[in-house]
Amino acid sequence: MYNVFNPASPVGLMDFVAAAKSRIREVTPDELQEMRSADSDLMILDVRESSEHEQGHIENAFLIPRGILEAAADPTYPKCVPELASSHSRSIVAYCASGGRSAMAAAVLQMMGFEKVYSLAGGFAGWEQAQMPVRREARYV
Repeated sequence: MYNVFNPASPVGLMDFVAAAKSRIREVTPDELQEMRSADSDLMILDVRESSEHEQGHIENAFLIPRGILEAAADPTYPKCVPELASSHSRSIVAYCASGGRSAMAAAVLQMMGFEKVYSLAGGFAGWEQAQMPVRREARYV
């Protein structure tokens, strides 16, 4: 990690991902399917960009791109997303394309006081590889 005493050793993206993964719990696609069956209040959080979500997503996934997650989750922020900001005690499984952004999202949500946050191991690619159901919807503009 970045050392303030040695700024010549900057960190990269994978350092941030590794640090996040060391603080969060990942769930497999099979575990997520079990959670979906057992917990009707489970929030599945897609932290990809809207263009990625439109190409396919997990059914009933709530889209909040990683870039606006902190604002969306903060109930004191005027433009928060109430469905997320009021979900501190709900189980939340975040996913992205491969698992990096969602690991960082889960770590951030934990720091913000969310109690039961997980990241989908392997992300949406792992979900598709496990042949789990994917929702694809045509959009008409």
